Amino acid sequence: MKAASLSLNSFGGAMKLQAGRASTALALGIVAVMAMLGSAQSQSNPYRLVENWAKLPQGRAFGSVIAVDFDRQGNVWAFERCGGDSCAGSNLAPILKFDPSGKLVSSFGAGMFVYPHGFYVDKDGNIWATDGQAKDGKGLQVFKFNPEGWVLLTLGKAGVGGNGPDTFIYPSDVVIAPNGDIFVADGHGADTGGRIVKFSKDGKFVKAWGKKGSAPGEFGGLHAIALDSRGRVFVGDRTNSRIQIFDQDGQFLREWKHFGRPSGIFIDRDDTLYVADSQSDEKTNPGFQKGIRIG
Repeated sequence: MKAASLSLNSFGGAMKLQAGRASTALALGIVAVMAMLGSAQSQSNPYRLVENWAKLPQGRAFGSVIAVDFDRQGNVWAFERCGGDSCAGSNLAPILKFDPSGKLVSSFGAGMFVYPHGFYVDKDGNIWATDGQAKDGKGLQVFKFNPEGWVLLTLGKAGVGGNGPDTFIYPSDVVIAPNGDIFVADGHGADTGGRIVKFSKDGKFVKAWGKKGSAPGEFGGLHAIALDSRGRVFVGDRTNSRIQIFDQDGQFLREWKHFGRPSGIFIDRDDTLYVADSQSDEKTNPGFQKGIRIG
């Protein structure tokens, strides 16, 4: 099956951040939270913002850009909500590939998604995308595409919610281990709680862990997941204002509460952790402000 193709403006504009020779599309939602870390979390910002970097066809505009990743060739992949905040009823393609100069190279996924959410480019260049909501018999699935847009694997039942081995509550994010194992952060807000679901590389259910709550190993609302070089699973438990860390069998290792309310997590090859906090304020998380925290 090949995803329908089409083509993409801005939740704040597609932005690129540059620091010396290093350049990174840190958009974990291209998080229009560049208004940077306040108070005790603040340090000087080493990045320079390049606005309007991504070039779109005339008449095409970004909706909410929920996630961005890049491949080994330096291409930047964006996942956006079809020019608005949902893809329901849209014929626009939400998955967009830009070359390093910002030129739109290809796009696909039209007609497949209700509410684009999680996004990941694996070591082989395959694209993983999650659909967080259900409508009209679509949604609540995780798709694996090759770089040309052909669907290689589908997890979950279209439009069917649940916490079973073949259904999802709200698949918020996905990450792939070096051996091909698949980890899905399933859940979103305080009303859903959440769990981590592990599959083998061919999509067979292995196990799940977690439930609604605030104790270690419980989740108030999942929003992001990543792996470090040691294979540890980092989970953005946003509603509980923390990152939880597990081994790949679901054993709780520790929690960190000094990264705010994590909407997005990225770990680079040197195990530097980048956390996008798009929600903290004095009401939701006293002492923290929205921003990107690096540690």
